Amino acid sequence: MRVLFFVALLTAVDQLTKYWAVVHLKPIGSVAIVPGFFSLTYVENRGAAWGMLAGRHIFLIGFSLLTLAFLCWRRRQLFDHLWGGRVTFTLLVGGILGNLIDRIRLNYVVDFLDFFWGHHHFPAFNVADSAICCGVFLFILTQWIHDRKHGHRH
Repeated sequence: MRVLFFVALLTAVDQLTKYWAVVHLKPIGSVAIVPGFFSLTYVENRGAAWGMLAGRHIFLIGFSLLTLAFLCWRRRQLFDHLWGGRVTFTLLVGGILGNLIDRIRLNYVVDFLDFFWGHHHFPAFNVADSAICCGVFLFILTQWIHDRKHGHRH
């Protein structure tokens, strides 16, 4: 039950921050927070990560729904044996739901966190993207730790 609460909370935080970006950033485009390093920039991402699969709206919705169904169906087998499994599940599902809501409502995903490193500009992203990335990283890390602890070396 707590997992559902935190999935809902993460999804709500994602949606509220995107709403804030639409209201405050869309009219001005961008505002530098740390010049040359971090800006808040309104972006309408019509694809997946880094704009890949732009214009494949129906595919991305279907893929998100299938991924959610798979994660929920296999939750016990994938996450229950892992330390941090509930957190991992929450991050993945909350992140997928946050972006899925945008895709269904708007036909694009609102991104607004914009980082630079020297001359390198990273694609803008949002809270849901961060949750998904952290969830994938945590899943890989905890699975690796679990496998080493139980002698499953590949």
